[in-house]
Amino acid sequence: MLRTVRSLLRFQRIARTLARHDALAPLEEIGMAPGLVWLARRFSRRAAEGRPGQKLARALTEMGPSFIKLGQMLSTRADLLGDQVALDLAELQDHLPPFDGALARQILEEELGQPVEALFVSFDAVPVSAASIAQVHNASIAPEIVAGPEESPQAPRPVAVKILRPGIEKAFERDLEFFYWLAEWVERAQPKLRRFRPLEAVRVFEDTVRLEMDLRMEGAAASELAENFADDETYNVPVIDWRRSSRRVLTMSRVAGIPMDDRAALLAAGHDLAEVLTKAAGIFFNQVFRDGFFHGDQHPGNMWVAADGNIVAVDFGIMGRLDWPTRRHLADMLIATLGGDYHRLAAVYMEAGYLPQSRALDVFAQALRSVCEPIAGRPLNEISFARLLAQLLRLTESFELPVQPQLLLLQKNMLMAEGVSRRLDPALNIWTLAQPLIDAWMRQNRGPEARLREGVEDVLHGLRQLPTLADNLERATAELADGRIRLHPETVAQLNARSGGNHVRWALPVALAALAMALAALL
Repeated sequence: MLRTVRSLLRFQRIARTLARHDALAPLEEIGMAPGLVWLARRFSRRAAEGRPGQKLARALTEMGPSFIKLGQMLSTRADLLGDQVALDLAELQDHLPPFDGALARQILEEELGQPVEALFVSFDAVPVSAASIAQVHNASIAPEIVAGPEESPQAPRPVAVKILRPGIEKAFERDLEFFYWLAEWVERAQPKLRRFRPLEAVRVFEDTVRLEMDLRMEGAAASELAENFADDETYNVPVIDWRRSSRRVLTMSRVAGIPMDDRAALLAAGHDLAEVLTKAAGIFFNQVFRDGFFHGDQHPGNMWVAADGNIVAVDFGIMGRLDWPTRRHLADMLIATLGGDYHRLAAVYMEAGYLPQSRALDVFAQALRSVCEPIAGRPLNEISFARLLAQLLRLTESFELPVQPQLLLLQKNMLMAEGVSRRLDPALNIWTLAQPLIDAWMRQNRGPEARLREGVEDVLHGLRQLPTLADNLERATAELADGRIRLHPETVAQLNARSGGNHVRWALPVALAALAMALAALL
C-alpha cells in the first residue's frame, strides 16, 4: 500500500513535468490514470515547440538520470513508438550539470585507496563532460620508466578519468520502484500492451543500468572491443589503466578527434568523407557479423575521426551481442530479401524462433512481401536497411511475435549510422560502401561450402555428445533398476517390447545410424 501511494504521488509529479513539455501523448494513448493526466494538462498548459519525440526527450532530461537512460532504451522501440519518436529519443543528449571537483577527488581516493597526488601527476578539477551516470576529468600519469641512462625524460601521459556520480545508485533504486509499479499496472490494466512484456522490459533495463554503473564492466567491454580490432588500424579504442580503475572509477588513455557528423570540421581538416564512411561501414559490419559484439550507443558524440583519418570510439557502457545463430539468421534473411524469396524469408523467421509454429507460413510470407516489394530493384544507396528492419520488426504486432531486444538495439544503431552517413554525404549509403565486406562474409559463412561445413560440424557435435548420452542412459537404467525412478507400467512394457529389455543396447545403434544417415546426406 505504501509503495502504491509513493508511486501515485511520483506519477503525479511526472505527469506535471510531461505536461509542461507538452509530452503527455504517450500516457494518454495507453489510458494511464486519465484523471491525473487530465489534471496535469489542465494546470500546466504550455505550447512547446518541436516534434513529439523532441518534447518527450526534453521532459525525460528534466526528470533525471534514470529517465534519460529510460529514453535511451525506448529509442530502440520503433515498433512501439514509431520511427520518428525513436529517432528523436536516440538523439537524447545525456548531459547534466557536473558535480563538484572536490567530491570527485574524494571518490577517487576512497575507491583507489591512495591520495590523488600519488596516482596522477595532474588532475583537472573541472570535468570535460558530465552525463547522467558519470563525468569525465582530464588527468595525466607518470610515463613508463625506460631503461638506459641516455634516454631523454618523457612527458606525462594524458588520461581520461571517468567517475560515477555520487548517490546515483540510491536515485536509481528509487526510480526503479516506480518503473516496476508502472509496468505491473500496464500488464494488469492494458491487455493489448502485454505482448510488449513491460515487466521483462523493466528487468532488462535494470540489468543494463546496473552493468553501466559498474565501470569495471565498461572497461572490460572496451578491452574486448580493442582485442577484436587489434589488427585493424582503422579503429582505435582507449587503453584501460586497470591500476587506476575500480567499480566507480575508470581510467583510460585520452583520445581526441572530430565528431563523426561534423561535416564542415572534417572537410576543413582535409579528411576524405567517402574514406571516413568506408572505414565506419567496415567497422560496424565487422562488429556485428564478424564478432557479434558491437558498440550499443554509436551516436556521433561517441565516435570521432582522429587526425590520421581513423575512427576513435569512447563510452562502452552499452554494448550489444549477437550469437552465431542470430547472425546466421540475419544473413539468411538478407539473402532471401534481396532474392525476393519471401517464403524462404518466412521460413527463416520460423527457424530462428521468431514466428511461432502455429502461425501460417504462407500468410506471413505475404506480409513480408508487402514490406519488401516496395524496395525491390532499387539501388542500394536508396535503401534504408534500418527502416526496412524496423518495418519487419513491426510485423510483430499483427502476428504476435516475441520482441527481440538484441535486434532492436541493432536497428537503433543502424539508424544512427545511416543518419551520420546522410549528413556527411547524402549521395552515399553506408551499406553500399560495406558491400565488398558483405559479399566476402556471405561467401565464407553462408555459401554452399560453408553450409556443408556447418552441417558436418553439427553431426560431429552430435557424435561428441554420444558418450554423455550413453552415460545418461546407463545412469537412468540403473536408477530405474534401483527403484529411484518409477515409470508407468505401460511405458515400461513398451520399452521392453522395443528393446528386448536392454535400453542402452538399442539406443546407441539408433543414434549412430541417424547420425550416419545425416553425414551421408551431406557428403
